[in-house]
Amino acid sequence: MTEQHEFDKDYWERHWHQAHHDRPGAMSTSPAHPYLAQEIGALAPGSALDAGCGAGAEAIWLAAHGWQVTAVDIAPVALARAAERATESGVSERVRWVEADLTAWAPETRFDLVTTHYAHPAMPQLAFYDRIADWVAPGGTLLIVGHLHTSDATEPGHGHGHGHGHHPPDEASVTLADITAGLDSSTWEISTAEENRRTMPGREAPLHDVVVRATRRTARRAGDDHRPGVRVTSYVSS
Repeated sequence: MTEQHEFDKDYWERHWHQAHHDRPGAMSTSPAHPYLAQEIGALAPGSALDAGCGAGAEAIWLAAHGWQVTAVDIAPVALARAAERATESGVSERVRWVEADLTAWAPETRFDLVTTHYAHPAMPQLAFYDRIADWVAPGGTLLIVGHLHTSDATEPGHGHGHGHGHHPPDEASVTLADITAGLDSSTWEISTAEENRRTMPGREAPLHDVVVRATRRTARRAGDDHRPGVRVTSYVSS
């Protein structure tokens, strides 16, 4: 029987305490996802929201590259370490840390960039992506990095900051088609839609990721039903 996860505050507090116990120092040294530089590096910095920021690696990367970041997570232990890490990195003035439940919290403004990496709140995964997509300003960018739903439930390997250290629960994984189907082409222009398999130093098992980047159109375009082709690539971290 497949174990079900609530992904509530208690779950994430336990997760981050366990992560600190199992890998001391990992919360302070884990790098940002490679997709962040790959997909966002060429954009002019502006306002950004990191939804489910965990220990802050992505928020700190964004701040170091000129973005003004709002970083939201439900787990106080992760946010505390993230804030310490931001101070150590000299970017604390560019990041606002918010302890909140993303199923209920909503920002007062829209952002030039909304991004999420392996975040799993206590709501259906695709509903979460729909929710945060509403927070992207016209002309802004949505970047989703999620666990790819695969048929091999025996393969471990989804552990990177927000990961689980094993095959992700079914309710936390999605397919590329799941995500792109929810992005109306009259509202969104999809520039990246990829299923990636990558490896990380010190880990034998590969990671299976789904990556989608889209730009909110400044005006709706009737009759535009464009969908990009799926590219399956392999990214090997160095």
